[in-house]
Amino acid sequence: MGPRFRGDDTENYARLSAMNTNPKSTNAAPSDDVHLIVVEDEEVVIEHHPEDWIAFVLFWALAFIVFLQFFTRYILNDSLAWTEEIARYGLMSLAFIGGAVVTRKKAHIAVELVSNLMGPGPVRAALLALVDFITLGFMGLLAYFSVTIVERMHSQPMTVFDMPMSLVYGLVGLGCFMMLARQLQVVWRNARDGWRRAPDVADQIHAD
Repeated sequence: MGPRFRGDDTENYARLSAMNTNPKSTNAAPSDDVHLIVVEDEEVVIEHHPEDWIAFVLFWALAFIVFLQFFTRYILNDSLAWTEEIARYGLMSLAFIGGAVVTRKKAHIAVELVSNLMGPGPVRAALLALVDFITLGFMGLLAYFSVTIVERMHSQPMTVFDMPMSLVYGLVGLGCFMMLARQLQVVWRNARDGWRRAPDVADQIHAD
């Protein structure tokens, strides 16, 4: 003869039996719908700014010149002398024009540990403003010195072509002035927003 339960004991037994037969109990294996890591594809936005088109043309021109150099040197065994020099100049120009693209997107390499540790407030806003103005001053110096270099290199010809080196450094100066203009826009937008970070960036690290 089985055990007898009275009053609350019977209800407790019924609850324990239901928990043991419940498929969602703690001992049950998780279902296939549960994912520990969820990855979503980021929306790709194609932008059409002047520096984007200039960098696009320079990149593919550089790719064609490098391929032509490889083809003539290793396939035809008769390398074109001008390809190496023009490829070097193209890489210089692409680096500075691409810097304007990176400046617009605020994607320059930066150490953001201190600002991420700070909570939202005037101290962090002052730090971010200081970083923006230091970057603006640095890019202003780049633009200024690029003009002086272009003036000095005007009398120096290229090695292969009879053209002044100021043409090459003119593209470098153009990239410096584009970076300066984009940094001015970044400073204006950040000042208008009070130098506040996006929530997902500001809450990455919480101060203890």
